[in-house]
Amino acid sequence: MLSIAVIEDDQITLDLITDALETQLDATVYPFSRSKYARDFLLQQTPDSLNLVISDQLMPDYDGLSLLKLCRSKGLEIPFLLITADPHKSLVLDAAKLNVSGFLAKPISMKELVATSDKVTSQNHGN
Repeated sequence: MLSIAVIEDDQITLDLITDALETQLDATVYPFSRSKYARDFLLQQTPDSLNLVISDQLMPDYDGLSLLKLCRSKGLEIPFLLITADPHKSLVLDAAKLNVSGFLAKPISMKELVATSDKVTSQNHGN
């Protein structure tokens, strides 16, 4: 079973993402509307305990890129998807250097979210 952390400060979007992943991928979802709590959670994870992180880019406290940096600096080399309404060049380049798995554009298509999540976690497990 997949374990996925979702960090999104908009509660409605967070609920929609959580529901889509739970119902369509049968995933265990750890939803966070506050990035500082997500940061604390991520610091305790290993590749065996967490399979995917999906994070909004623009949030109070910690943005998605800083959470990606945290995961990589800790050696947590699991798939990481960034949600953004504005994938500007510097963000894309910085995220690529940190081995980001992909971007999801806002407004989010739940169909695309599920398909991309399934694809990156399958690649990571060599399926």
